[in-house]
Amino acid sequence: MIKRELYMERIRPFIGKDVVKVITGLRRSGKSVLLDLLRDEIGDSKHSIYFNFESKKNAKYTNADALYEYIIKKVGDSKEKWYLFFDEIQEVADWEKAINSFRVDFDADIYITGSNAKLLSGELATLISGRYVQFVIYPLSYKEFLLLNQGKSFNDYLKFGGMPFVSNIISDENAVNLYLEDVYNSVVLKDVVKRNNIRDVDLLERIITYVLSNVGQTFSATSISKYFKNEQRSVSTDTVLNYIKACEEAYLFYKLRRQDIKGKKILEVAEKYFVADHGMREAVYGKHMEDIGQVLENIVCLELLRRGYSVTVGTIDNEEIDFIGVKNNEPIYVQVAYLMPDKSTQEREFENLLKIEDNFPKYVVTMDEVNMSQRGIVHQNIRDFLLSDAI
Repeated sequence: MIKRELYMERIRPFIGKDVVKVITGLRRSGKSVLLDLLRDEIGDSKHSIYFNFESKKNAKYTNADALYEYIIKKVGDSKEKWYLFFDEIQEVADWEKAINSFRVDFDADIYITGSNAKLLSGELATLISGRYVQFVIYPLSYKEFLLLNQGKSFNDYLKFGGMPFVSNIISDENAVNLYLEDVYNSVVLKDVVKRNNIRDVDLLERIITYVLSNVGQTFSATSISKYFKNEQRSVSTDTVLNYIKACEEAYLFYKLRRQDIKGKKILEVAEKYFVADHGMREAVYGKHMEDIGQVLENIVCLELLRRGYSVTVGTIDNEEIDFIGVKNNEPIYVQVAYLMPDKSTQEREFENLLKIEDNFPKYVVTMDEVNMSQRGIVHQNIRDFLLSDAI
């Protein structure tokens, strides 16, 4: 188990404070481990209560009243601070009411995890408005992957992705693929189909496959509808949007909007989508060496999100900048390519960045081993970019 310091640093200032700590992210991406790390760091086992609601033994507590009665009985008349940890809280019916009552009725420091972005879209946000902080957990970064897999390389990360459990079976490629397919199926069935009462599962899977095949490519719901129409299947744009939104809420996909750099406005058409884990995409969809440029873009996109950047796709003079990442009101600009084998390719990758007239950091990220930095634009091998503390 690795410490996942990137997240621990963000959560530590809130330990012991009167805010509910909400940890969300893709199923099996490491939320439970992070909860264990927090429990270890807090260390007060005498006044600590932990529930994993995916465990059958906790089934009788999966409604708010039963959970509340158990906790209140455990706490009794104690005036001490109690630390409450609830893993996959969405399995508890009306859990929001129980969580809010714990916060009000005794001195509680509360940590919850869930695998759906809708966790905070309903009553909890109303009940404890201003009393919660949310942390999104992503699969392992390249740096974390290396810490957990001594002797492995970027090519291994490129192939297997960052789902933490993969480290236990990484020597068996078939086992890795089976596991990642299982993760994918769990996300689709439990966090998309079941949670949204989707009936046409075949259509959902076809839409997901379309998005997986077009990771990093600009497209719209209308273009997907036309694609299905060509296959003699009528699908409304609203249905497409709803199904993709359900996948976003399950943290399977991340949507990036397009931003006009000169006009400083968000464009409302033709977004890009990226998948939470490129290894899972490879296991389900395959062809990573055929579209390696898309996979590299996906890796960089998730790294920027992981590091806390607000990320958009840039446009300038009708040309594209792969990513604009903004943190603390300061942007960085990143262009991603597989290789730059000749001068014309170099010019193409650097040219759009040169049009940007501010002095904020600009990067071209590729798999080239030779440094081709020029005119204030930093060129880095993707390994160095992902391991850098500077971004």
